[in-house]
Amino acid sequence: MLRKNGAIIERWRYPVKFLLSPLFAAAGLLLLLCSTSIAADETIDVLTIADPTGDWGFPSPYGHYSRGPGYVRMSMIFDTLVWKDQNGYVPALAESWQLEDDAYVFNLRKNVSWHDGDPFTAKDVVFTINYIKEHPYQWVNSEPVKGAEVLDDYTVKLYLNKSYAPFIDMVAGTLPILPEHIYKDVSNPEEFQDDIAITGTGPYKLLDYDKAQGTYLYEAFDDYYLGAPKVKQLKFVKVSSEMSASALENGDVDAANVPPEMADSLKHKGFTVLKGSHDGITKIMVNHKNEPFSDARLRQALYYAIDRQALVDTALRGYGIIASSGLFALDSEWYNPDVEEYKYDPTKTEELMLALGYSKDGQYFSKDEEALEMEMLVTATNERAGEMIKQQLEQAGFKVTLRSVDSKTLDSLVGEWNFDLALNSHGGMGGDPEILNRIIGEGYTFNSARYIENRKLNDLLDQEVSEMDPVKRKELVNEVQKVYAQDLPALPLYYSDSYWVHDGKADMYYTKLGVANGIPIAQNKLSFVK
Repeated sequence: MLRKNGAIIERWRYPVKFLLSPLFAAAGLLLLLCSTSIAADETIDVLTIADPTGDWGFPSPYGHYSRGPGYVRMSMIFDTLVWKDQNGYVPALAESWQLEDDAYVFNLRKNVSWHDGDPFTAKDVVFTINYIKEHPYQWVNSEPVKGAEVLDDYTVKLYLNKSYAPFIDMVAGTLPILPEHIYKDVSNPEEFQDDIAITGTGPYKLLDYDKAQGTYLYEAFDDYYLGAPKVKQLKFVKVSSEMSASALENGDVDAANVPPEMADSLKHKGFTVLKGSHDGITKIMVNHKNEPFSDARLRQALYYAIDRQALVDTALRGYGIIASSGLFALDSEWYNPDVEEYKYDPTKTEELMLALGYSKDGQYFSKDEEALEMEMLVTATNERAGEMIKQQLEQAGFKVTLRSVDSKTLDSLVGEWNFDLALNSHGGMGGDPEILNRIIGEGYTFNSARYIENRKLNDLLDQEVSEMDPVKRKELVNEVQKVYAQDLPALPLYYSDSYWVHDGKADMYYTKLGVANGIPIAQNKLSFVK
């Protein structure tokens, strides 16, 4: 629910009278099934993007839901100091930057204004840094930043507490800069969802957000500092994965993530097909805070009982690769091949369980004549994989029940430690290896194992983000993977293949190292600007 002045509302609307057209309106007939991009100097009246979930929250920095699509919705409105395109880092609000000891100096653009016409200055950057220290922003760890100083109206210096290798990616390239004149008196930014809460410096302004329908409509901010955006209106509409291909063919949408088996057919029909790298991982979250899951040997026993290749072959229909126990995919530059593989071996499962004091007189492992039971949370999108995992675990001797919930409920239950096992998927594995800190360490989100029991592992995580020498950092990341693979606070399963398909109206692409801090979604706002 959304709230304004204490009242619950279901729909947010910018003060412009515009209603979203139905998804399958006649306007879709104007689409030509052609993959040829338009000329750089031409404009696109409307570009429509499909999304199977729809609602990702109010698109303010503190209002969006804490997964990649929510951040992307917000990023259309708010800019960062640095951004990335398909080739790597590019200037955004800062036109240049340099490292001076343990501080970064950013030289800001002088022609930037907020959507309400107020000028953007270094004071807004300093304000934002101070604000996230008081009001933590879910996507950026403010701990490495000691403070910020205005050197002049268009120069700002950010001081670090210590060396922090991923600073450009994780802070400068991810933190949305807030307007001081609007947020300075906001004490609860999560509930701040008035019209002015979405005043940014980005290429788009929000016209319409329908929470119930899961739709967003943006209009171009023609005074954008990189020039008036090429796409004049940008729509996000809810379309199921099963219907995404037909929505493209019918001209109802211009871009969508499609099931892998549909990609070749759409390519032959003239659409542009982009295959993503293996940035998205699926794993089993384990409640290692509770017995018996607190024992690494039991987690290892579970892992040996799961046939990951069978999951890829059947649940993913072959569209993916098995996960490394060290978390990075084998086609990642950070992959360490020298970790325990945990090849499918139920006999090792039984050996470990017997060593833990369990017996297996009947179908299930038991102790003191009580069967070991566990519940695994799944969602509609991964229920098929969940059923297979349940069968494999039960064949090995574990009594498992499945509980299907929506993704937000699953995230909430995991965040509250109110679960046994949970099937979880997230991106970011193609970005900076700081992702290991976010999916292992304490103080992060439901995507993290929040595992502090192994001091060596946590010390290694601290060291790798502080190491500025690339060779030494790679050695530390390798060691993190080896130690993680021994303890297995969460069980890596597989990396799915992903396919993004569009009609060529805009030059869409997968961002190098992922959008912001590694989001593997082919929706970079620069595609709609230039």
